[in-house]
Amino acid sequence: MAQVQSGDTVKLHYKGTLQDGTVFDSSEGRDPLQFEVGAGQIIPGLDEALPGMAPGDTKSVTIEPEQAYGDTNPNAIQSVPRETIPAELEIAVGTALQVETTDGRQIPVTVTEINDENVVLDANHPLAGKTLTFDIELVAIGD
Repeated sequence: MAQVQSGDTVKLHYKGTLQDGTVFDSSEGRDPLQFEVGAGQIIPGLDEALPGMAPGDTKSVTIEPEQAYGDTNPNAIQSVPRETIPAELEIAVGTALQVETTDGRQIPVTVTEINDENVVLDANHPLAGKTLTFDIELVAIGD
């Protein structure tokens, strides 16, 4: 039976959980995820877990932050004066926003703190700094 090698296109079902068991993503009820192994299309730790698997194989893999979305970068957390947030924009802790950089790029941020003077915005990936576990099932190798 064929086994996954770097460069293969694969289809897999997955469930991603945090260390406390919270599910953060899953392919349940959707088509399998399709991508090329080793092409950098998914997080490195998951990419590296696939070679050697055959269709029908299942595996659970725990991935540390450095092989997932990286460690939390304190430089990606900024406190901005509350008056710089448009008054008509309703914000709360957890609100996702887009901010524009000085060079015109749009960056997604999450509101992590609000007080009378400031709003703290975090541009880290929501899963940065977290250890992730994926339960995967290889569905197919090839298109």
